[in-house]
Amino acid sequence: QLQLVESGGGLVQPGGSLRLSCAASGFSLDYYAFGWFRQAPGKEREGVSCITSSGAGYPHYADFVKGRFTISRDNANSTVYLEMNDLKPDDTAIYYCAAFWSFLANIQSFCFTESTYQYWGRGTQVTVSS
Repeated sequence: QLQLVESGGGLVQPGGSLRLSCAASGFSLDYYAFGWFRQAPGKEREGVSCITSSGAGYPHYADFVKGRFTISRDNANSTVYLEMNDLKPDDTAIYYCAAFWSFLANIQSFCFTESTYQYWGRGTQVTVSS
């Protein structure tokens, strides 16, 4: 059974850092692109970052996290990461990992569209507060 499980969320002060992990099981990561989404209370879910399936992957970021967040993948360990630095209160949300089958080298135009994704995790809560 294909499954994604997020971890690494928690409470952090503004300016702090967290690293989220998305552990995949039941399939090989080699042929899947991944995305991270988030949903804040009372708001729509939005795309944060995505990464292609090829090798280490080519990343893409939403403007509001550029320079602060880094997405990466470790196919050997079946894990995708989201390193989050300089966190702000507006980053408070449930963060979701998602995956879709893809060989494409450029997924920027659609990787923040939820319907693109075949598999979703249940999310991990990130709270940024002093």
